[in-house]
Amino acid sequence: MDALAAILTRLQDALGAWPPFVFLQQWQVALPIVLAVMAAFFFSGRRWSALYVGLMPFINWSFAAVPTTPIPDWLGGGQFQPLAIVTGLVLVVRDFAQRELRHWIWGAMVVGLMLSTLTSWIAVVVASGLAFLVSETVDWAVYTFSNRPLSQRIMLSSAASAPLDQLVFIGLAALAVPGIFAWGTILTGIASKLIGAWVVSLIVAAQEQRGAAGMKAA
Repeated sequence: MDALAAILTRLQDALGAWPPFVFLQQWQVALPIVLAVMAAFFFSGRRWSALYVGLMPFINWSFAAVPTTPIPDWLGGGQFQPLAIVTGLVLVVRDFAQRELRHWIWGAMVVGLMLSTLTSWIAVVVASGLAFLVSETVDWAVYTFSNRPLSQRIMLSSAASAPLDQLVFIGLAALAVPGIFAWGTILTGIASKLIGAWVVSLIVAAQEQRGAAGMKAA
């Protein structure tokens, strides 16, 4: 882990000294690029995919930019990230994006990570990339091979992927932010993601019930 931390630090320093990269990371430049990519997905009829690739750089940016709240030691310690629930929602958005892109969802993930390099530290992007790779493999498998209703697949995939996503991300992000790895941070992050997924699954389940009732009435 120390070797990886050293590699990421040298990479961050090298990119930080490269004028084109520094130029692209200015918010006045990075934001229009992210919005342009989102617009390309949106106007091609892939609205969920547009939201998906836009959420990734936003979430990675928020990791360093949004103030956190200390978690009491008796709850595991660490820091609570207020936007952790948004991280849970991106796992749900991914399910809808896969309906649009099917197996090309992996390409959308790469696009989102490339955009994240404009808004975040390299160590955070690497942590996010590996966490997404692990959690999305689980998500993809559940979503692809399960024949359950969408509302149930949302909860199943989130329940399986959220713990893995949080553990991998916090574990690797600790290389850039020493001391952030704490069970309080991990558990509250997992809970926030599952709450977000649960809310969305309830909404989708209600739509499914209305659709089934409409078919019976017809």
